[in-house]
Amino acid sequence: MPKMNMVQAINLALKEEMKRDNNVVVLGEDVGRDGGVFRVTEGLLDLYGSERVMDTPLAESGIVGTAIGMAAYGLKPVAEIQFMGFIYPAVDQIFNHAARIRSRCRGRYTVPLVIRTPYGVGIKSPEHHSESSEAHFCHMPGIKVVVPATPYTAKGLLISAIRDPDTVVFLESARLYRMIKEDVPEGEYTVPLGQARIVQEGRQVTVIAWGSMLHRALQAVSTVDAEVIDLMTLLPFDEETVYKSVKKTGRVVIVQEAPKTGGFGAEISASIAEDAMLYLKGPIKRVTGYDVVLPLPKLEDYYMPTVNRISKAIEEVLKY
Repeated sequence: MPKMNMVQAINLALKEEMKRDNNVVVLGEDVGRDGGVFRVTEGLLDLYGSERVMDTPLAESGIVGTAIGMAAYGLKPVAEIQFMGFIYPAVDQIFNHAARIRSRCRGRYTVPLVIRTPYGVGIKSPEHHSESSEAHFCHMPGIKVVVPATPYTAKGLLISAIRDPDTVVFLESARLYRMIKEDVPEGEYTVPLGQARIVQEGRQVTVIAWGSMLHRALQAVSTVDAEVIDLMTLLPFDEETVYKSVKKTGRVVIVQEAPKTGGFGAEISASIAEDAMLYLKGPIKRVTGYDVVLPLPKLEDYYMPTVNRISKAIEEVLKY
């Protein structure tokens, strides 16, 4: 079984799904000839040609709008937005059309569209290249939001996303693209959407994270009997797995890269308070980015939640 980084795993998922299903197409800025800004789509143009791997103009609203039309009429487009900070021009298409078409037509059409985009800090990019605004998309019913944290889960989740009948916003941590390698099987396997995984079992505290923050959370719990949950899917998130863990540990720390106010960690915290409060032994703690405009590269390391900040939050909840 080959060891792969996340770029290779996602590339393999695209290759295999395009081979399996002729309706799968890829479109976006520089995805063809250049293989994408991070080379995630490298080699696809040679394998499947320009009718299925399409370089587009620099027009995010046009990319997603075109992909919505393709999806509604039978194709399975995978649209790439080069960085999450560039996705905002396409929000109108995602929120007002992709998310609503199934309801609007009473089920006559669905939009099996995947919108891939790298997100987050850690690679010292300039402004607009390091956004972590997943909570915006989690607020819109009708779409799914997926954030893989490892190469193995990235491949399986992407295959599931491509096969899903509804629109999936698929967020890939640029920091993780080449940071880790693990065994990734060649050939078909899926990781189900809407289901979290327990990465480490424990009894003292539940630590919930997704994407790049999972790895910092694992570093922070090296000396604690902590249960670590990788959400993988944010919308809909796996309430059952979370509540079951909270019932066992009674303490919760949530780690997100995004700013604190209005972040998805707040939704998880509120859900636990509403449905699992009687199991809690202390307050829920969030470790997050700061409520500031994303800093320029030299300050990225100060902005991103650190292992030390996560460890301190765990120590605080363990006092109760």
